[in-house]
Amino acid sequence: MSIETKARNKRFVQLAVTTALATTALTACTGKAAPGHASSAAHAEKALDKGQASKAVRHAEAAVLASPRDAATRTLLANAYLEDGRFASAATTFAEAVELGDTAPRTVISFTLAQIAVGDQRGALETLDRFEAALDPADYGLAIALSGRPDRGVHVLGNALRAGQNTPKVRQNLAYAYALQGNWRAARVMAAEDVPAGEVGDRMAQWAAQVRPEAYTGRVASLLGVKPQADPGQPAMLALANHPSVDMLAAQEVGELDPVTDEPQTDFAFAEELAPVAVSEGTVDDSDVALADAGFASAQGAIRYVSSEVVQKTPARTHQPVAPRIAGTAVPQRVAANTGASGDYNVQLGSYFSMSDANEAWKQFQKRYPEMGDAERVITKARVNGKIYYRVAAAGFAKSSAQTLCRSVKGKGGGCIAYASSRPLPGAIDVVDTGMRVAAR
Repeated sequence: MSIETKARNKRFVQLAVTTALATTALTACTGKAAPGHASSAAHAEKALDKGQASKAVRHAEAAVLASPRDAATRTLLANAYLEDGRFASAATTFAEAVELGDTAPRTVISFTLAQIAVGDQRGALETLDRFEAALDPADYGLAIALSGRPDRGVHVLGNALRAGQNTPKVRQNLAYAYALQGNWRAARVMAAEDVPAGEVGDRMAQWAAQVRPEAYTGRVASLLGVKPQADPGQPAMLALANHPSVDMLAAQEVGELDPVTDEPQTDFAFAEELAPVAVSEGTVDDSDVALADAGFASAQGAIRYVSSEVVQKTPARTHQPVAPRIAGTAVPQRVAANTGASGDYNVQLGSYFSMSDANEAWKQFQKRYPEMGDAERVITKARVNGKIYYRVAAAGFAKSSAQTLCRSVKGKGGGCIAYASSRPLPGAIDVVDTGMRVAAR
């Protein structure tokens, strides 16, 4: 081989190596890391707004994987599943979102619809009974009817109408409940209040095709305007059980170190940080409720009823309507606090990102849980996973009274952690507001 040939081959080898290195460097520079939580959630919301449900599911699943214990992200994924017609996955994910602390009316109603769509009427009824007091009667009544209790739904919606909630939504939901009840004459009369005369017959035909007991999936799909599809279920790696919180792991460790006592301590075990939420100004969220007016929306989302509301003459409302409770539901008893049964146990009710939200939450808790009696307020600053929380607790309970209050709060769908004031929860920094007294440390 000549000297010239060797030199040419050497240059070729050098060029090949240089090209390979350049390609590797280019790949390293242009390679994209896995999207973060905020980015994935934003893409999911954008896809939902555009009606791209399947795309929204992919982005929302990535967001949940990036932040598995964020309640709002779980709800976003559940809504994406619902819009995509994947009702089983939606039901599972909504249940996890509720477990993480998202008990907003919209979330509860959507959870109920998913349960109904998969044939879990019993579970839907239990969910509705648990959160009845927080739901708008217009949504609660129709959801009860869809859950297999049309007589009950007619009763609730009729009461709401007579109490002054005379809106197209209530009237049309009542009309649909009449149809599910088999009272077609009443359904036609009520539907005609808002539906143009030429469309009432079509509305009745549409409802008639959906009232068969076994058509529960079709009823929900038609109500939401989605197409049901085969659902493989939520990916196993996203299951909430696979992602315990730091506090839950710490609780297990604390439990292992604590001496064994004769009395069960189940209700006083450390739980995860109660999910921080924004304090709403009201208890009814009419604009956000996911339960659309029965049959109102076409495939394109256009409104099919007359734009001007037809108002019937009804008795003027003299008081805030309260949805009637199911017979046999126990009325919670008040728990004496700071009276003869006072003690050094606190009951944490929520965690918030600001002091102002914590103070406002206390006012809401006093209204929501009258069984707290004259309990004193304690707001404690805490640091968990690098974030600052303001924990709101009711103080001054005996151990048994704290246990009773916690059960009552959980029965109403709230979060609750009971603990001795001498043993603050993990992450506590300092008591920043004690209301009327200095909390025991």
